[in-house]
Amino acid sequence: MVLTVDQCSELLALVNASDVPASVATRARIVLWRGEDRQKKDIAELAGVSRPTVDLWLSRYGQGGIGELLDRPRGAGREQVPAPVRARILALTRASPPVETGLSHWSSREMAAFILRTEGVYVSHHYVAKLWRDNKLRPHRQGTFKISKDPEFAEKVADIVGLYLEPPGGAVVLSVDEKTQIQALDRTQPLLPIAFDASEKRTHDYVRHGTTNLFAALNVGTGEVLGECYPVRDGANFLTFLKKAVKPHAGKDIHVVLDNLSTHTTPDMTAWLAKNPQVTFHFTPKGASWVNQIETWFGIITRQSIRRGTFTSVKVLIGQIRDYITHWNTNPKPFVWTTTATEILAKVRLVQTNIKKLVDNNAK
Repeated sequence: MVLTVDQCSELLALVNASDVPASVATRARIVLWRGEDRQKKDIAELAGVSRPTVDLWLSRYGQGGIGELLDRPRGAGREQVPAPVRARILALTRASPPVETGLSHWSSREMAAFILRTEGVYVSHHYVAKLWRDNKLRPHRQGTFKISKDPEFAEKVADIVGLYLEPPGGAVVLSVDEKTQIQALDRTQPLLPIAFDASEKRTHDYVRHGTTNLFAALNVGTGEVLGECYPVRDGANFLTFLKKAVKPHAGKDIHVVLDNLSTHTTPDMTAWLAKNPQVTFHFTPKGASWVNQIETWFGIITRQSIRRGTFTSVKVLIGQIRDYITHWNTNPKPFVWTTTATEILAKVRLVQTNIKKLVDNNAK
């Protein structure tokens, strides 16, 4: 099976999409692996399915393309969606998501939830996905993808993704970073048109009471988060925090995924690492902090607790952050990393190819 660049891009988007069921992502991987000219018996073993299942999805993809890999809703009647709502979905899809959503691009589930929240009309994500297919819209391909210029990009991605997919036996993997300059904002009644809250349809004045810096460590295996707030982001505070993060795991090998920042490579940090050989740093590639799982958690706490909060002081803001972390840890769930380093690097090559085509076309 020979796949085109566009077909590979679509399949990789399906594999990487957060709202796609694992079973559907597996079907997309089956097709991608076949496109790499792998034997069907090897694909069956990699995917954890039977050989007939591999044949089934390869056949369906060959007959109807990527749409045949998706789950089909069972027993659902045809949705009666008003024309204005349908038009709004199409208009929203062609634009970037509103800032308050915190989204880089639309998913069918996020669009359905947004329509319910703003229009008061329920539509299923199946309807949204079908509407996109019928109108040849691919919002997952409208987002940005920053290409790292790190010469060691491939090696670092392989190293970190390997930790996520197959952590060393008995070892602890911590994803660590800082969210800096979190503002304590006190939202007041309308006075001056400084900021417009689209969800509440009114203008607010904001009073700023200062900032704090959140240092956080995500246990990749358990989903638990340790977080501490510091007034200053520097090497000394980072070392203090890291000591707290590794203390509960005494006696174990500890692998720490983090960005290669100056605060992470101070002389004091280097000396501490030399005295604690059980702790190993794994630096993300430059310009590719998305490899660090704690960034996903930072996005969640921002959307669910910080962005819409009202904080009359930095102390109140810090209390809110601590309460959220406590709540998170009552039922922590690890993020499931499913994309292999090979798939990530393939996506990067595809993006580079598309950019080159665009540059060449514009140069003509």
